[in-house]
Amino acid sequence: MGLLDGRKGIIFGVANDRSLAWHIAAHLIKHGATCGFSHLPGEKMARRVRKTIEAAGIRDAWLYPCDAASDEDLDALFAAARERFGTIDFLVHAIAFADRQYLQVGNFADTPRDVFGQALDVSAYTLLAMARRARDLMPNGGSIIALSYYGSEKVIPGYNVMGVAKAALEAVSRYLAAELGEFGIRVNTLSAGPCRTLSAMAVGGIDDMFAWVEKKAPLRRNIETEEVGRTAVYLVSDLASGVTGENIYVDAGYNIIGL
Repeated sequence: MGLLDGRKGIIFGVANDRSLAWHIAAHLIKHGATCGFSHLPGEKMARRVRKTIEAAGIRDAWLYPCDAASDEDLDALFAAARERFGTIDFLVHAIAFADRQYLQVGNFADTPRDVFGQALDVSAYTLLAMARRARDLMPNGGSIIALSYYGSEKVIPGYNVMGVAKAALEAVSRYLAAELGEFGIRVNTLSAGPCRTLSAMAVGGIDDMFAWVEKKAPLRRNIETEEVGRTAVYLVSDLASGVTGENIYVDAGYNIIGL
């Protein structure tokens, strides 16, 4: 018996086998869940996601193209998910985007309006857009998880507009938790420490971040991606049945350190 036997859900954000979204999906599957996957439109992205999934020995997984910044694409994906799964029990939002040019130390004040707006749309508004559609597929309640980072609360050099977007994401999560609780739907964010993912490598000074966390975090190390996956299992499972509206840190304790 697995913690998640019989549960079905959708994972947004798998780019390759280093993605936090993939490590979350792999651990959910390990505990008995069935996962469907979105990918950016285009055969190249579909192949990349399919390769990651099949390398883990998973065959015939449901994949669907979706630009999360498009309402039409989201409508199509959730309609297809209803047809495939009937209902779902969880949704993982692990997508974010900001123009890489503005994820460098010392240029936050130069962020243009369109770059700012795009970052908040893709990184934060999409959680609201997905949750609204997922609500109708969760008649028995469910769990929604979004990935955040400590740069939402404190200034991380080079994180810049993405820090603002993650702050918005966490606020969106809390407001959704308050409204969707009556439907038995829990909404939480999972704040992971630095990991060597494709998106993390776009942040200026990322190697310095790894070195600093290892030096200052209470556990004196950086986290492993598997630790994020295991925490996601907890949040999706009944072990976290009373947990909603929270931001759960998986960062080796770094967030508690003041100096």
